[in-house]
Amino acid sequence: MLSLPERTEKLLSKTESMVLLCSKASGYWSMIKFAFNIPLVLTSSAMCIINSVSEDANVVKVPNIVVNAISVLIMSLNNSIKASEKCDLFRRLSQQFLLLAGQIENDNEITDSDFQLISLKYENLINDVLFEEIPQRYKLQVAESFKNSVIPLQINGTIVNNIKVEIVKMV
Repeated sequence: MLSLPERTEKLLSKTESMVLLCSKASGYWSMIKFAFNIPLVLTSSAMCIINSVSEDANVVKVPNIVVNAISVLIMSLNNSIKASEKCDLFRRLSQQFLLLAGQIENDNEITDSDFQLISLKYENLINDVLFEEIPQRYKLQVAESFKNSVIPLQINGTIVNNIKVEIVKMV
């Protein structure tokens, strides 16, 4: 059985790795959100230009339909992917993991009951993380950054899978 300071150090390492992973995931989903917003701005601008150039409404009927269809398609894709919600989730989780890491680091004396409470907070946060929504490359980058530390199984498991794939490709 590990001593309390050893368990605390392991939990701190896992928490710090999750701060980095959630930050990377938040940045990724922020970029996806941005990528969907740019075409919406462009289609809205195109609609304004098309409608203001022509005096005859029948002339711009087909272009309006096409531009509206493109806008609706982009909005429906954005709604199904839910990039904004994922960006906010990972940003919030990153902040909460950071607060938890700070709590672990700043406590001079952590008792067994304190550790149990902190460990429960960590487990609750881990349950909220949508690991399947984080690109594999970010998991591997975090695993590489923390290769000499203890990291969560959800990240650590990706290294083993990656090595197996490389071995199969070599044969």
